[in-house]
Amino acid sequence: MAPLFKKILYIDVETTGVEPGKHGIIQLAALMDIGGEIVDTFNLKCQPHEGAEINPEALKITGTDPEELKTRTTSSDAYREFLRFLEKHISKFNKEDKAYPAGYNVQFDLQFIEAWFRHHGGNKYGSGSYQNWKMLDPLPLCRIWDYQGTLALPDYKLQTVCKHFGIELDAHDALSDITATRSLLRMILGVKEADKGKNLQA
Repeated sequence: MAPLFKKILYIDVETTGVEPGKHGIIQLAALMDIGGEIVDTFNLKCQPHEGAEINPEALKITGTDPEELKTRTTSSDAYREFLRFLEKHISKFNKEDKAYPAGYNVQFDLQFIEAWFRHHGGNKYGSGSYQNWKMLDPLPLCRIWDYQGTLALPDYKLQTVCKHFGIELDAHDALSDITATRSLLRMILGVKEADKGKNLQA
């Protein structure tokens, strides 16, 4: 039985491309889950940081209008707002008070978050002040199921997996993506509310 009141930081970003050192964040969504309950939600669309390259194809995928993008809150203001969100729930000076980072292919998101922290002069520990790096990610398990022959899908994009398990998703919106990922992970962990999901057998 897992200890009560563990913290999970579900996190998803939408970006101007796929290279953390080159491209920037334009939407960040997060759910703070404590003891199995969502206690807070963060969802902010912003401009990419100064100097970030913008791949037009990436904007098309997220349905982002280039002119509308220019009107969003600045990257630095978004960064400060996200820090306030984290510090409401996690003590960065307490080594025992760290969240498990969670997401679908979450390493991608975390790499962008770390580059974002560095760009805005975050402390030397970056987002490690708030999370423990023990990533919770449904994607590797889906691949194991595929190897075992338990699951057979044409691909393992979040949209495909959610469709298979009957989980609602508005793909490429960060808040919808991370909400769906939480439902998927809870289903995998056997949380009762996820009994709506299908059996694993494809």
